[in-house]
Amino acid sequence: MKKGLIALALLIVVLVYFFYPETVITYPAGITAPDKPKQTNLVGTNEWKLAEFSFMALAEYSIKARVLSRNNFSVGKESEISPFDLALGWGPMSDQSIIDKIDISQSNRWYRWKADVLPIPAREISLNSANVHIIPKDETIEKKFDEVYKGSLIEMKGYLVEITNTEGWRWTSSLKRDDTAGGSCELFWVEELIIFDK
Repeated sequence: MKKGLIALALLIVVLVYFFYPETVITYPAGITAPDKPKQTNLVGTNEWKLAEFSFMALAEYSIKARVLSRNNFSVGKESEISPFDLALGWGPMSDQSIIDKIDISQSNRWYRWKADVLPIPAREISLNSANVHIIPKDETIEKKFDEVYKGSLIEMKGYLVEITNTEGWRWTSSLKRDDTAGGSCELFWVEELIIFDK
């Protein structure tokens, strides 16, 4: 009986994953998040602990952007503190007419894009989008992210951080917007979230 219930539960998960349509938010054509992310150097140090992890703020950070993709995680040490990544776009990458022409995906902790015909130069795509590892500061903020979908227009404020533990494990945010290789993602401790979708 127990094995039957487990099999049924797995079947339901698979059916929902493959057949339940993803919620996607669309906006009229035009740039919806015109400004670049704002990064501000800190005065003094700002450090705190959460469970086994030690956090050090590297810079204040705020961003208004479209969500190009969302990828949830439940396995691995990183998922204990960052349960999902958001691929974010601003400037031309917040324009629905541009977004619609680009195939955007995420796998593992990476963000990828491709297009048969580029609607804007590749460099502009890279400079106006990023994969961001999201760390909600508490359960209230994490719950608000339940209403964030592909296409959502959001604004977030908090800190780019470095995280360590006593075993020598370390995870460090990028502090540049023009890097594209390993380590180029922002590691974002989110203290405020605004969702602009109606």
